[in-house]
Amino acid sequence: MSLVNFSKMFGRVTRQSKLGLNMVQIRKSHMVSVHRDSPEDNPNIPFEFNAANLKLAEEVIAKYPPQYKKGACMPLLDLGQRQLGFTSISVMNYVAKLLDMPPMRVYEVATFYTMYNRKPMGKYNIQVCTTTPCQLCNSDSVMEAIMDHLQVQPGETTKDNLFTLQEVECLGACVNAPMIAINDDFYEDLTADKTVAILKAFQNGETPKAGPVSGRDTCEPSSGPKTLLGDEPVDIKKFTRSDL
Repeated sequence: MSLVNFSKMFGRVTRQSKLGLNMVQIRKSHMVSVHRDSPEDNPNIPFEFNAANLKLAEEVIAKYPPQYKKGACMPLLDLGQRQLGFTSISVMNYVAKLLDMPPMRVYEVATFYTMYNRKPMGKYNIQVCTTTPCQLCNSDSVMEAIMDHLQVQPGETTKDNLFTLQEVECLGACVNAPMIAINDDFYEDLTADKTVAILKAFQNGETPKAGPVSGRDTCEPSSGPKTLLGDEPVDIKKFTRSDL
């Protein structure tokens, strides 16, 4: 296999050495395709929803007809992940028992969707989008800034268990690229320096305001509004045919 083909499959060509050879940076995946028992993730570790989450689970299950309560599998897995911090084998087995499903059916769901983290995560899950729109807006500098500041690679967790770094596909905020997601919040219009500032705020116990960091409120043009500039609403009759 050539170096270029290898890089397409397992990483990306990032720079050239002084000898003119392509250097390949391998980025670890956060996906676990096969379960292996470990001290923190094995079927012998008990798990069940706490009182608050059990009530939420019952409310979710009640939305489905009894014969289709397996439809609650995904929200219950998410609930278990939020309680424990990751989707362990014990979480999956508990959800399977709660929904009267074969455990294998739950395993199939948990290993198919990337929203379920199959290994212990840090307190803050950083997802860096590197799909085309973010890539064109220099998401590589955002990724490099995070790796340099936290001293981790994608798929790794910091030694203090505060951050886990993941490289992900499109998160749906292309108009505000480049962006990252930290837990459930989006941070957009990023630069390398502003990304590091956000990380430092979390390290100091603060929660930075989510959204664009460029001064925009949402996704309006960065140069200011272009339409609906008058004080009065537009009278559509002035711009359309009377017979319409």
